[in-house]
Amino acid sequence: MSKEPNYAEAYNELQQIVSEIEGGEISVDLLSEKVKRAALLIKICRKKLTSTEEDVNRILQELESDSNA
Repeated sequence: MSKEPNYAEAYNELQQIVSEIEGGEISVDLLSEKVKRAALLIKICRKKLTSTEEDVNRILQELESDSNA
C-alpha cells in the first residue's frame, strides 16, 4: 500500500490532472481513472485542511483560556 501524499503533493497532482483534462491531453480511456484519482486527492486535501483548521482553533482556544486565567 502506498503512503498517502501530503497536502502539497496532493494539490500539485490535482492541478496536473486538471491541466491535462482542460488541455485535452487525456484519452477517453484514461479519463475515468484520472477523475477517480482527482476525487481521492480532493478528499485528502479536504481532510488535511479540516484537521489543520481544528488544530488551529484548539490552539487559539487554549491561548484565549490562558490569557483569561
